[in-house]
Formats: sequence, structure tokens, C-alpha cells
Amino acid sequence: MTVRRNIRQPAAPAAPPDAGDSSKEVWQAVRALLVVTTILIAFGLTMLYSASYGTAGLKYFRNQLIWIALGTAGGVGVFLAGYRRVAARSTWWMVLSFLLLMAACFFFKPVNGASRWIRFGSFSIQPSEFAKIAVAIFVARYCADNARTFSVIRHRRGLLPLCAGAGAVILGILMGRDLGTTILVGTMTFFTMLAAGLYFRYLIIPVVIGSIIAVYIKLFDPMRLARVVSFMNPEVVQKGKGYQLWNSLLALGSGNWFGVGFMTSRLKAKYLPEAHTDFILAIVGEELGFVAMVAVILLYTLYGYYALRIAFRSSSKLGMLLGFALTIGITVQAAINLAVVSGSAPTKGMPAPFISYGGSNMIACLLATGLLVSIAFDTIDPGYEERLLEKLPWRRKKNG
Repeated sequence: MTVRRNIRQPAAPAAPPDAGDSSKEVWQAVRALLVVTTILIAFGLTMLYSASYGTAGLKYFRNQLIWIALGTAGGVGVFLAGYRRVAARSTWWMVLSFLLLMAACFFFKPVNGASRWIRFGSFSIQPSEFAKIAVAIFVARYCADNARTFSVIRHRRGLLPLCAGAGAVILGILMGRDLGTTILVGTMTFFTMLAAGLYFRYLIIPVVIGSIIAVYIKLFDPMRLARVVSFMNPEVVQKGKGYQLWNSLLALGSGNWFGVGFMTSRLKAKYLPEAHTDFILAIVGEELGFVAMVAVILLYTLYGYYALRIAFRSSSKLGMLLGFALTIGITVQAAINLAVVSGSAPTKGMPAPFISYGGSNMIACLLATGLLVSIAFDTIDPGYEERLLEKLPWRRKKNG
């Protein structure tokens, strides 16, 4: 009698993922990211025209066009250089950012109690906006280069050097009394470290830092503390510390579903301060209504979605971490601005990315977008920057 045994044959190895499909997905994501960015900028210009024309004519509109041109040039520049080259100089960007922050603190006159700006006549820059990019690059490169040791405290390539470098710049931002950006950069840094593999027991770090910041505000920054109080009860102090927030809420409430009409805001001319900068979304809600606010939120969500697709499809850990950090920086900034305008968070100077008036913010956002595009192209076509640079006229002449 013959006994038959069913012998299971080994399964055939799974086919490797199709690199072509991955490149196609990244290409679709980067195109969508650029489309969303263009729509946000165009929408911002339109609303800036509406918010400022009655009080400043075309001054802010023209200035914003200049900032967009400079930011676009900077974005193209970092794209041509490639994010790897930019990241290779991360320490220098951190040193430069720290020096600019200290210069703003000690050598230039404060504005509204904050030392955030370096001014030369009518020209000014806000170093904290560029410090966000520098910290993102530094943290991403450090974690990528020291993947096995950056979570270890007692190591020369461990956690302490990383926290010291990032912490110095974050402290410089805080010294300029820019609490909103301090929280934003701290959040971006911590979540990037978590994405790189930071041990979860280090969650105690943001708790300690948050406690230190709270004590600092309580003892040395009563103006910020008063803003927190006004955020909790804006109607009680609507003629004092809560004036700005109260009028922002009035603007949003009067817009209903579809707004009072483009260019017909009643609060932008006499009542709502900073209507063209930090509170421009309140004018959006008043003139175009709740539907427009939902559309803005959707655009920011799409920006984050496509940026994360680029980051998580990156061909390198550096690209993944840098893309993640930049995405966190822009989307959390947008979320904070929306929360402030709607009264869900304390009032703070946090512009809406790509929409609010301001040169430093616009240039920083476009630099971040340029780095994201570089990460995408490096995934699709590694070494693309070398081939592009070789096609430049002066490089051709030199090689010839």
C-alpha cells in the first residue's frame, strides 16, 4: 500500500515592489503639492488686496509680490542645490540663525514688547522664521547620521548634543518673546525625533520644557499671561487685552455661510488690528463665509497630505525626516493660526502660511516647499541636481 504525503511546496518569493509605481506616486504628489501651494498663494494675494486696499492702497500687495518672487527664487535655489547639500551645512545654518536671533534681541528696538525683527530702514527680517528651517534641517540630519545613538544620553553622538543644538536656537526664539514660534519649533523638533525612533520614555522632556516655559511666562512675561486670560474670556476684556480676538470673532460670526461679500468687510478698516497679517483669515471668514474657511482648512490638509507622501516615499532617511519636519512646521503653524483666529488658542503672532502678509514667513514657506520638491525629485531621479547644474550656461562654458 502506497502512502501519499502532501508535501507543501515552498511559496515563491514575493515580487519586489515596482519602483516605477513608487516614482509615479511621488511624481503625482509633488505636482499636487505645487498646485496646492500655488492656489494658497493666489488666494492669499487676493485676500491681502481686499484686507489692505482701503487703508494702504497697493503697498502691501506689491510688497507681497516681491516676497513671493524672492521666496520662489530661494525655493528654486535649494531645489537646484539639492536637500543633501543643504543639509550638509546644517551646523552653519544653526549658528547663523542663533546669531541673527541674538542680534534681534540685543541690537534692535523691540516692537510691541517683542524683539523679533532686524530692521534696516523700511526693510526688516524676522530671524525666527528662518530658524524654523534651520532647526528642521539640523534635527533631521543629526538623527539620520546617528540613527543608532541619538536616543542614548551618555554618548558623544547621543541625545544631549542634539538637544543642546536645537535648544539653543529655540531659547533664542523665546528670548525674543516669540512664544508661538517657540512652541511650534519645539513641537516640530520633538515629533521629528519620535519619527526617527526616539524612546517613548523621553516624553517627559516636553513636559519639563513646557513647565519651564510656563514658569518663565508667569514670572517674566506678564504680557503673554494677560493674553492667555483674554483668550479664556474675550468678551470680558473686549476693550482691552481681548480687543483683537473679540473683533476676530465678530468678523467670523458675521460671515455666516457665504460671507458679506468680497471687499465689503466692515471690521478690517477700523476695528480689527493686523487684518492683513496674523488675522487675515478672520477677514476671509467675514467676506467669504464659513464655506471659504473650510476650503482653506482643506487646502492646508492637502498640503500636509502630499508633503507627507513625499517624505515617507523618500529614498533616504534624511529625506524622510526632513520632509516630515518641514510638513509638521507648516501644517502646525496653519493650525495654530486658525485656532488663534477662532478663539481656540491664546492670541499670538503666528501668520497663516502662504496667505498672511509678511516677507520672512513667505520666503521661509517657499524654501520649505523647495526642499520638499528636492526630496521628491531625489526619489524619482537620484542625482538630478548634478545633471541640472551641468546644463547651466556658465557650467557649460567652464566645462568646455
